[in-house]
Amino acid sequence: MQDIPQRHQPRLFRSFFQGSFPCSTACRSEGKRLDMVISSGHDMLLDHDYAALKALRLLSARDGARWHLIEQVPNQYDWSSFLPMVQAAQRHGLQIIWELAHFGYPDHLNIWKNSFVDHFSRFAGAMAQLMYDEGIRLPFFTPVNQISFWSWAGADVAWLNPHSAERGRELKRQLVRASLAAIHAIREVYPEARFVLTDPLVQIAAEPDNPDSKPHADAQHQAQFEAWDMLAGIQAPELGGSLDCLDILGLNYYPDNHWFFAGAPMPVDHPARLPLHQLLAQYWQRYQRPLLLAETGAEGDARAPWLRQVSEEVTLALNQGIAVEGISVYPVVEYPMWADDRRSPGALLGLGDPNGNRTLHEALALELRSQQIKLQSRYQEV
Repeated sequence: MQDIPQRHQPRLFRSFFQGSFPCSTACRSEGKRLDMVISSGHDMLLDHDYAALKALRLLSARDGARWHLIEQVPNQYDWSSFLPMVQAAQRHGLQIIWELAHFGYPDHLNIWKNSFVDHFSRFAGAMAQLMYDEGIRLPFFTPVNQISFWSWAGADVAWLNPHSAERGRELKRQLVRASLAAIHAIREVYPEARFVLTDPLVQIAAEPDNPDSKPHADAQHQAQFEAWDMLAGIQAPELGGSLDCLDILGLNYYPDNHWFFAGAPMPVDHPARLPLHQLLAQYWQRYQRPLLLAETGAEGDARAPWLRQVSEEVTLALNQGIAVEGISVYPVVEYPMWADDRRSPGALLGLGDPNGNRTLHEALALELRSQQIKLQSRYQEV
């Protein structure tokens, strides 16, 4: 008789449903840096935003330190852009997963040099010490957001910094080195620190009319695991990875994260499209590490139905014993899109008005509350 898996009970974060703030600081072109904390109004509305999350029972969130502002002068740290965030989160009782590098870094650094890793390590240690001195205990960090995506966008197709082509593999290795250095530096301050290591969760399938594409599609699908394998020392052990550096897997998942080998998007009703709970099972079986849907969301009227679908799929995964520890709604506040400046139509909370108020997307908020109630009927949240 086959054993029935024991349902997983999430307990890692203060709340299972979370909010993810936009905080990219990428340079889309030379001299044009984004700062989505500013463009979303989050810098001016910290207390409003954190209070809104608490009111919505989103007690855990993802937010970011902006390294390019903090270390404008080499090895000198100006915490004036970050310390108010830490203090506001404490005032509102929020647990924050802090990002250290979300596609951005100081202008004085060359990302290809060993000195980049050294600077990032020192920055990570200094940030951890600041948080410790502020009374933060049991912290969560994301050293480098989406290593694989950044490597592709920044060094394969030159879409953002460092604006290179055909060097994606090289950048991936460098970002893994930087992540590992940051993990070790933070653990010098916080031996108990936890790390959410983010990258996109995707499905790449063979072309329906070209079965010969299957080996290529399978290889591309497997490539999504490379950064985690490097951090764990499974691949490229010379980078210094080890299993104790592979902690929580942060999976960023959107409706268009399924496509065919040549790049065509996969229709939502295509039989080749794998349901989310099966994709989550691939990660769980491979790594046996806690999973967090670190970003997920849809645009326009699809927002609420998408959250319902994702929540139902995650429930299936939990019932199969897969350790999914949370779902983070992204973006939790509206912002001009980082790729083309159009407004993001997928947020839970809109852009602030002149009085600093954000309009709540009612349908998404109602669905969120419904899913929270369903979760509470099955589990006791921390």
